[in-house]
Amino acid sequence: MLRILTIPLVVVMFSVQCFSQTWSIAIHGGAGSMIPSDFTKEQLDEYQKELKNALEIGKNILSSGGTALDAVQQVVMYMEDCPLFNAGKGAVFTHEGHNELDAAIMDGKTLDAGAVAGVTNVKNPILLARKVMENSPHVMLSGKGASEFARLQGLEIVDSSYFFTKPRWESLQKVLEKEKMGTVGCVALDLNGNLAAATSTGGMTNKRWGRIGDSPIIGAGTYANNATCAVSATGHGEFFIRYTVTHDISALMEYKNLPLDSAANLVINYKLEKVHGSGGVIAVDKNGNISTQFNTTGMFRAYAKKDGEEYIGIFK
Repeated sequence: MLRILTIPLVVVMFSVQCFSQTWSIAIHGGAGSMIPSDFTKEQLDEYQKELKNALEIGKNILSSGGTALDAVQQVVMYMEDCPLFNAGKGAVFTHEGHNELDAAIMDGKTLDAGAVAGVTNVKNPILLARKVMENSPHVMLSGKGASEFARLQGLEIVDSSYFFTKPRWESLQKVLEKEKMGTVGCVALDLNGNLAAATSTGGMTNKRWGRIGDSPIIGAGTYANNATCAVSATGHGEFFIRYTVTHDISALMEYKNLPLDSAANLVINYKLEKVHGSGGVIAVDKNGNISTQFNTTGMFRAYAKKDGEEYIGIFK
């Protein structure tokens, strides 16, 4: 009788030891055609500081045993609240002078996902995306319906003036030749071996007719699957939609057994480059490997691993 009782005890102990012993996280704040002379030293210092602050939030969650899902959400919320990035508070303006926000989040363990598009009055679209994932039977909500769902969920609703920032408004007035297409995103692997990805954006400066980019579209701008990787994209969204970029990276790993960096490089620097699609991705695989591939001259990016490796970069 005693022998029989010891069997489940051994099984339980073994299952605990099977948990991942590492964590990794990567973030981005948009990619584009940019060179050091486009910025003052003070501006570059500010971007690096905010990337580091966002990274620290994710590191603290993951190192204390928190979930990848919580890490990517909290990091992206911080970046939504920072006016330096094209998401939330710093979102660019549409042709009509409004802010229309998109966001998505995905759980690699279950493949559950939530997304919102064309949101105009929700302070943190990424939080709404998670509510869609967890508290509705749907994957994506848009426009007024998304805002109504946000109210029902008790999320913070703000006046549209909250999103106004002078630099973004001036960008619209000038109708820049190189329109800003920055986005924020985060991918993470937690100590339980679960992956997650989150992306949030204000879209393209001067966008019209309710245009929606790749960020809230699962498999285009955001994807996570414990079997392969978690990916968040930034760039010219139409190309990322047509070529289902984030899922393509995962599929190359799953079906062709390519390592993460090779898969990301193939999609960004060959498939997209061939059709003149510009942008980049951050990605982390199930083993904690990180890839930050982009075919533009710069991408705001940072990453950290449990072993102490850490990096913050802007230019190629």
